[in-house]
Amino acid sequence: MGGAFAVGIALNLAFVGVEVGAGLFAHSLALIADAGHNFGDVLGLGLAWGASALAQRKPSARRTYGLRRSTIVASVTNAVTLLVITGGLAWESLRRLLSPTPVASKVVIVVALIGTLLNALAAMLFMKGRAHDLNIRSAFAHLAADAVLSLGVAVAGAVVLYTGWMWVDPAMSIVLAVSILVGTWSLMRGSLDLMLDAVPEGIDPDAVRRFLCQLPGVVEIHDLHIWAMSTTETALTAHLVMPATANAPSFLSEACKAIHEQFGIDHSTLQVDPQDAPHPCRLAAEEVV
Repeated sequence: MGGAFAVGIALNLAFVGVEVGAGLFAHSLALIADAGHNFGDVLGLGLAWGASALAQRKPSARRTYGLRRSTIVASVTNAVTLLVITGGLAWESLRRLLSPTPVASKVVIVVALIGTLLNALAAMLFMKGRAHDLNIRSAFAHLAADAVLSLGVAVAGAVVLYTGWMWVDPAMSIVLAVSILVGTWSLMRGSLDLMLDAVPEGIDPDAVRRFLCQLPGVVEIHDLHIWAMSTTETALTAHLVMPATANAPSFLSEACKAIHEQFGIDHSTLQVDPQDAPHPCRLAAEEVV
């Protein structure tokens, strides 16, 4: 995906410069708002690219999982950056709405349509990898949203051109700010969930528990934890209570393989607790983590 990130960053960075210049020339806050969002995406793409590269580094004695979680940190940072940019744009938009200024509508329309095309092309580069990686999905979502938002700016320019309603430009920038906020909030919530070791989306913890309880010889299961090692890899640990006569080595190997095939969980660690152990496992209670 390195090539996709490079192309996406280059296209967006070049267009940000064009859009800021055109926005200042045309006195269009909607164009500048869209440029701000695009610049946030440039930062986000850079973070996502760097995190993807760091995630490929081998584990060390100190960092036994490597730097996989850097992809989660990148997603959170990306969301926070967009929220800050959105707040500034919303404030300036409200100020401009109270005192609208003339807008060079034709410039706004042409530049916004170019932005729609460039963002749509950049988003297509990330279509393939978005299904299984939150980091890639956030990049795709932002670029696709940018294409729609740029189209909205073009529509606003057309309305100003044919009606003379100068307030439409700052009003559109407020609409853009709200749209960015809605999309970013979803990304922020998903990223924070992963950072706080929540069960990744797409995995039903109750289904995993039922699956483990139905394995041959399993009497009880406790201390089940499922969390994200990165935006693409999931880990699981659990204690399985089984008769002492169970063939633990082969059972565990087959169980981990089945978990991967059934739920896509990459790193499973299962511990077998003998059913007739003299003392119960101290982690058996649900309130104990």
